[in-house]
Amino acid sequence: MDKLRSIVTSPRFEGAIIVLIVINAITLGLETSQTVYGEIGPFLRVLDRIILAIFVIELVLRVIVHGRRFFVDPWSLFDTFVVAIALVPATGSLSVLRALRILRVLRLISVVPSLRRVVGGLVAALPGMGSIVLLMVLIFYVFSVMATKLYGAEFPEWFGTIGASAYSLFQIMTLESWSMGIVRPVMETNPYAWVFFVPFILSTAFTVLNLFIGIIVSAMQEEHEAEAAADRVAIHEETGNVVIELRALRKEVAELRDVIDNRRQTEERG
Repeated sequence: MDKLRSIVTSPRFEGAIIVLIVINAITLGLETSQTVYGEIGPFLRVLDRIILAIFVIELVLRVIVHGRRFFVDPWSLFDTFVVAIALVPATGSLSVLRALRILRVLRLISVVPSLRRVVGGLVAALPGMGSIVLLMVLIFYVFSVMATKLYGAEFPEWFGTIGASAYSLFQIMTLESWSMGIVRPVMETNPYAWVFFVPFILSTAFTVLNLFIGIIVSAMQEEHEAEAAADRVAIHEETGNVVIELRALRKEVAELRDVIDNRRQTEERG
């Protein structure tokens, strides 16, 4: 069991899995090309099945090595879910699941530690992002109602309903063709429309979105600090163990020295 654990947790084994994930991602991408699939389609299917079999064997080995801990680890459950999708027969009404095979590429997140830290930071940022999302919804609702009342009659395609207004405002928030595409045509009939749109852009694109970025960065920083603290604790514990072993070794050396001195004195007296 120890030998199997050393193999499964070794960097070489993890590196091999990463290489297989990348190869599998490439083969799944090649299957979307009709020309390539027409020439080497059978080879791609066989390679895909071989890689899938290796993934299944890997999960089985991890279950054997980690036991119950495997089923409480979120990343292990994620890997199991991704591989299980590929095992479902993608025929008939389930043919849509064939497109979900590309989800196997997401296993890189669970294998690469740096990606795990990024995702962990994003998950940690979700509670803080919830309040900002609520603020964003309130801002969009207020400005959507105002835009519908102000410009709905003249520009029904953009502001005819609250839903259309919200979508147009979302386009304006992303700054995608907002000036020449929407705002300037509105300003041709309503010269003071900038009084409405400029505060909206300032309160969304330059304020609320930066709050999103700030919370995500803060959460990732906390994730990094927590990992660094855990590393420091592990190093401190390891250093303490080394100190204890050194003290024990010194004690044994001192006792051995006393025994040698006593024997030497006994020989000199004799």
